[in-house]
Amino acid sequence: MNLTLKVWRQKDAVDAGKFVTYQAHDISPDMSFLEMLDVVNEELQKNGEEPIAFDHDCREGICGTCSLVINGTPHGPLQACTTCQLHMRSFRDGDTIMIEPWRAQAFPVLKDLVVDRGAFDRIIQAGGFISISTGAAADANAILVPKEDSDKAMDAAQCIGCGACVAACKNGSAMLFVAAKVGHLGLLPQGQPERNRRVLNMVAQMDQEGFGACTNTGSCSAACPKEIGQDFIARLNRDYFKASLKEGFKKEKKAGSEGA
Repeated sequence: MNLTLKVWRQKDAVDAGKFVTYQAHDISPDMSFLEMLDVVNEELQKNGEEPIAFDHDCREGICGTCSLVINGTPHGPLQACTTCQLHMRSFRDGDTIMIEPWRAQAFPVLKDLVVDRGAFDRIIQAGGFISISTGAAADANAILVPKEDSDKAMDAAQCIGCGACVAACKNGSAMLFVAAKVGHLGLLPQGQPERNRRVLNMVAQMDQEGFGACTNTGSCSAACPKEIGQDFIARLNRDYFKASLKEGFKKEKKAGSEGA
């Protein structure tokens, strides 16, 4: 296969950036998309040019770092597929492929196709955990969990934090990511003690990071490589509403006792 690549090149976070055209020759249909970029980079280095910077790690679809927008779609043309799992047989000989980074205010471009997704880490730090006593591991069956809840929690736990939901959203919203992380722990008994504090803190951090508002277009779920559904966003909204009410009642009670 011979392909024309239009790749976003940006020297650093302050550079304006632009698309640069490259030719990819003799590409095997069995190559993954990242392997194809490796081949292009080898050729660039042979010619004394700067290789294209892109993020990757596991190349098995479980780490979420292969964040590329391919022909306008996060992770490319296939559903439930990360960029590293995308093979060149999904394209045709002679195709022109546009390759660019995630486009979101909260994900600033660092270089070429690499963006800073530290905002996701800070959201997790705000509440994506449970506080437990250290010691010997408890028996697996010590805490019973209804199968429906455990299945749903596992669905949410599939989120790999890649950010495709943000890149696909016209508002740059992180609601699906936050909803998955809140829903995962909120469905399990171990997550109940901090359930209200978790949702309030994580949503507050999401807003602080500059992510946009959710308008329920569904583009996030459509782009999610793990097919996490919008029902988790509905669950997040319910949890946030309940937690806000309880927090308000606590403040009113505290103000009343201090006034007395």
